[in-house]
Amino acid sequence: MKLSSEQDSARASAAPGTENIVLDAGGTALSGLLARPARPTPHAVVVAVHGSGMRAGYFDSRARAGLSLLATGAQLGYTVLALDRPGYGLSARQLPHGLALAQQTQVLHAALASFARSHATGAGFFVVGHSHGGKLALAAAAHADGAGLIGVDVSGIGTRLAVTPDQLPGAAGPGDWRRHWGPLRLYPPGAFRLGHTLVAPVPAAEAREASAWPRTYLHLAARIRIPVRFTFAEQERWWRHDDEAVAELLRPLAAPKSKVDRLPDAGHNISLGWAARTYHLRVLAFLEECLLASEAAPAGPVRNVPPARLGMS
Repeated sequence: MKLSSEQDSARASAAPGTENIVLDAGGTALSGLLARPARPTPHAVVVAVHGSGMRAGYFDSRARAGLSLLATGAQLGYTVLALDRPGYGLSARQLPHGLALAQQTQVLHAALASFARSHATGAGFFVVGHSHGGKLALAAAAHADGAGLIGVDVSGIGTRLAVTPDQLPGAAGPGDWRRHWGPLRLYPPGAFRLGHTLVAPVPAAEAREASAWPRTYLHLAARIRIPVRFTFAEQERWWRHDDEAVAELLRPLAAPKSKVDRLPDAGHNISLGWAARTYHLRVLAFLEECLLASEAAPAGPVRNVPPARLGMS
């Protein structure tokens, strides 16, 4: 797709080791960042979707070596595709008010289908979502029929708010910045300067839907048939993640496997903090578990063979 100079300036800026990409998602141009492994066919494609008021570069922190999901994933043999959600980046001009979650889901699936037509995808797509991007990741999983999704890993999202709805980020502002970041010691020097370049207005369509999320989640969770993992930062301040809240989060899921992890020394914006590498490695470890389960799944009835028959002592 050929871009005008105005469109080109709206794209995410690629750091060394990544490239800018634009996908035609059913008529919507989505910008983003792409990192590819050295191998011609990746193990799988990690699709990263950012939260409210951010951009695709959230997953490509260069404040310190090793903090970028794109770089880490590519080094381990995965293609990593971080997209600007509808209403952000290049699509902000076309969709100045953004899109509701259901329409975002349709656009994301169209983008992945477009990507698959011109890129190797290995075992398929694994969606990683942060905060509002976690809502989109879960919605994509709930409507994943034929989409080649392997699993979903989300952070910074729950179902029980730790604040009142009027305190959430929205079209009127980003909300309490302390809840986004937590203690400043959790972030390397330079993270806030680099983070400033990622900040974008929250589209009105997604801001209007924020308070409806707990009810929306119940409908989505009952449709999810792929593995799901949730991560809560130790200093997560938007969402409750006590045992009662976690039990409520997992109860309606129809996923064959679900788990919750808590990450120490991390704030809501995990991928911009010191804990980013730890978190990203755990994300990829869960993806490896999903791949292993698929590869080891029996193709038919399995007859147990005694170890001695296999040459084992």
